[in-house]
Amino acid sequence: MRTPFPLHGRGSSSNPKNRFETIERVPEPAEDGDDNSSPDTQFFSDSSKSIIAYNDSPDVGFDASVNPYRGCEHGCVYCYARPSHEYLGFSSGLDFETKIMVKEDAPELLRKELSSLKWKPQLVALSGNTDCYQPVEKQKQLTRRCLEVLLEFRNPVVIITKNHLVSRDVDILAELAGFDCIAVTLSLTTLDHKLSSLLEPRASRPARRLAAIAKLADAGVPVGYLQAPMIPGLTDSEAPAIGVAAARAGATFSGYVALRLPFAVKDLFEQWLEQHYPDKKTKILNRVREIRGGRLNDPNFKSRMRGEGIFAEQMAELFQLARKKSGIRERWPKLTTEHFRRAEKNQLSLF
Repeated sequence: MRTPFPLHGRGSSSNPKNRFETIERVPEPAEDGDDNSSPDTQFFSDSSKSIIAYNDSPDVGFDASVNPYRGCEHGCVYCYARPSHEYLGFSSGLDFETKIMVKEDAPELLRKELSSLKWKPQLVALSGNTDCYQPVEKQKQLTRRCLEVLLEFRNPVVIITKNHLVSRDVDILAELAGFDCIAVTLSLTTLDHKLSSLLEPRASRPARRLAAIAKLADAGVPVGYLQAPMIPGLTDSEAPAIGVAAARAGATFSGYVALRLPFAVKDLFEQWLEQHYPDKKTKILNRVREIRGGRLNDPNFKSRMRGEGIFAEQMAELFQLARKKSGIRERWPKLTTEHFRRAEKNQLSLF
């Protein structure tokens, strides 16, 4: 099978077949000029009637999440959320990072659902699937408006992002911090600028993410980092350096997630290695198989976040070394729902 040429500014170079579709588009050979250029990003209106999604996964740390966008222009080649785009009839590849669904009514839907007596106050995650601070947020400001709603209700929220744009909303985040209702996590995969630009082409570079940590920490916002994913044979050895850099910036809690390659992401990642690190491809894929029971993916709740086996144990030891060197011991700050309030209904006036 021919490996596609890399596309500038994109993590994927192809559109693998949607596992739910029977028809597949096969591009013409590269020399004929088909599929050679990076397609422009397209935005589509998402008419969802609800905004809070629920999960019963025992290993993610939250039950409720809000995703203002589906698909993600950051284009991280390893993203575990890519296969979710197939439910929309798209591909996990280029479609995921170029066809973005926008939930224009997200803030209004969120206010409606939090106002309902059916809502049980609990932690809400922003970016449970795709990044809520991807580039289009700069114009749409849907995440900022959702944060305004969460502040209005004083409902606790955790944010996970790879974008410096989160620091734009430091004013709202600082107010939420006053009620112990916020924790922000910056995902740090690597400190290598070049590697980051290849792995996560349209996400903020590592220095910018560290700058965001510093800005939030200076404002009193609880902020930490997540080494996600930790890629065996490629980025795992950076764990101590990442921990030290994040601590210096002001991070006070940390975690890591081992590389996951569900469905079509396996082939996309293999293509990416062939394009950018062909000399390391075999070693990295073999290491992934070592932590995934001989396969490239393990969906088991018990092991999917950390992996199993000797190399998984080595990754865990590297992360513990990172904690020791950085001085960061906490996994997560304590958040509370005790300040939650529902907006009072308008009262009829006699005057």
